[in-house]
Amino acid sequence: MTQRAADISDISARLAGKASQWVDAFVAMFPNLVVAVAVVMVGWALGRLARRLVYGALARLHTPHSVNALVSWLASVAVLAGGFTIALHVLELEKAATSVLAGAGIVGLALGFAFQDLAANFIAGVYLAVRFPFREGDLIETNGILGIAELIRIRTTTIRTLEGPAVMIPNKEIFTNKLINYTDTGLRRVDLTVGVSYGDDLEKVRRVALDAARLVEGRDAAREVELFYEAFGDSAISFTIRLWIPFREHTDYLGARSELVMRIKRAFDENGITIPFPIRTLDFGIKGGVPLTAMAPRVLVGKDESA
Repeated sequence: MTQRAADISDISARLAGKASQWVDAFVAMFPNLVVAVAVVMVGWALGRLARRLVYGALARLHTPHSVNALVSWLASVAVLAGGFTIALHVLELEKAATSVLAGAGIVGLALGFAFQDLAANFIAGVYLAVRFPFREGDLIETNGILGIAELIRIRTTTIRTLEGPAVMIPNKEIFTNKLINYTDTGLRRVDLTVGVSYGDDLEKVRRVALDAARLVEGRDAAREVELFYEAFGDSAISFTIRLWIPFREHTDYLGARSELVMRIKRAFDENGITIPFPIRTLDFGIKGGVPLTAMAPRVLVGKDESA
């Protein structure tokens, strides 16, 4: 019993000594701890201030929201990281911080493999934010979706289709697939294919169609209207007429094409030019070129002889 009591007393003395050392160390470090906490709080406040200032400055430059959000967030993180670094120096924990960062790097690598799709979307979002292939409000087509880029974020982009529904597409899919931006140049070409009868004068058709297309309201007069004959069809000779319009919304394109159809139809009617219906010719000869009227007497004669 005496030995056990002595052991317990020894352990208690050691614990008391350790506790005393910890208290002394805490008391000695307390001023530095207060300064470190103050530095972190100041860094946090300055980080928020930097985020607002950077976002406001970029907004005045009319950069996309996604770019503003990313750059301002990076600025706040940089300021806060600086505050943490100063706090660690005050507490003389540089070596411990190095060990923590090394461990965080390993953990980050493991998480990168586990969430590689998320990381890919993030990197693609950063690329889209820096290169500006499209902006919010642009009419784009990607991954089989045509619509207005409504919301661009770091991981996803929301496209409002022309029919109304919103489609959220991962940025990785936009980055790795074909992207068409119809709004980028501010101009768009309207192509219309028309067929005319084989009996019409093609020079007259060309002149009438071009004159009608030049009257389309709002077309880009700096670019000449073009017409090209393309092929001999089953019942018509087809041509494509092309003109350019200032483009901001999809209705600009639809309206110009609709007006072009109406003006060409009216001009053709006024000038006796025919847009033919599909025509099918029946040939009854063995070698071709024999109509039904030529074959009818032979059929009747054959019937009479058989009778």
